[in-house]
Amino acid sequence: HLLGAVADPHALYLLLRGVKTLALRMARHNENGQRLAEFLERHPAVRRVWYPGLPSHPDHALARRTMRGFGGVVSFEVAADLEGTARFIDALRIPYIGPSLGGVESIVEQPALMSHFTLNEEERAAIGIRGELVRYAAGVEDADDLISDLAQALAQVAEGGQEAGRC
Repeated sequence: HLLGAVADPHALYLLLRGVKTLALRMARHNENGQRLAEFLERHPAVRRVWYPGLPSHPDHALARRTMRGFGGVVSFEVAADLEGTARFIDALRIPYIGPSLGGVESIVEQPALMSHFTLNEEERAAIGIRGELVRYAAGVEDADDLISDLAQALAQVAEGGQEAGRC
C-alpha cells in the first residue's frame, strides 16, 4: 500500500543480472548510435539527422558538456515521402519494427504511422513529425552489420525499389 508492488525473487534476479552488464550495453548503444548517425548524415538518401553526438545538432555543445555518451537513438528523415519511407522501414532486415526504445535489439519506427498515428498531418507537422521521419534505436548488434543493413534499404528507396525485407 505504501511502497508499491513487491517484486518476486526471479524478477529481482533478472534485474541484478541486467545491472551487471548495463555499462557494457550502454557503451555499445552509444558507439552504435554515433556510428549510425555519422553514416546517415553522409548518405545522399537522407535529408537530415538529429543526434546530439553530431556537430550539426543544434545542442551538440551542450550535449558534449553534460553527457558521457549520446545514446543509441538516432532520428532522421529519408529523402522520400511517407510511402517511400515505409518501404525503407520494410526493407530493413535487422531491427524490429516497433515503437519501443532501449532494448538490446535494434528497433525502428516511423512515427507518422506508429507512435503519432492518431494525429492528422497538420498536427504532426506542428510538432515536427513528418512522414519521412524515422526513429532508430540502435541495439548492441555489430555496428557494421547495422550500417550495411541501412545502406541496402536506403539503396532500395533511392532506386524506387518495391522489394520488402519482411512478410
